[in-house]
Amino acid sequence: MIKLNLYSTSHCHLCEQAESLLDILSKQYDISWVLIEITDDAELLENYSHIIPVIKRLNNNREIAWPFTIGDIERFITA
Repeated sequence: MIKLNLYSTSHCHLCEQAESLLDILSKQYDISWVLIEITDDAELLENYSHIIPVIKRLNNNREIAWPFTIGDIERFITA
């Protein structure tokens, strides 16, 4: 299983789009993710506030930041 973090904030329409893309891909790939609210952590807020949504692979710490397509995420999780 590929484990991911989705860094997000509430009321972020781009983050909602990213979550929808992950939902679609979860039907094809063995992935799971945790939605991380960056405003709960000052360091995360500083690191990600201008680039969310960000998807992070937990097995290798690679990240992909918006803008991305479903194809970009697919390549990211299968690389």
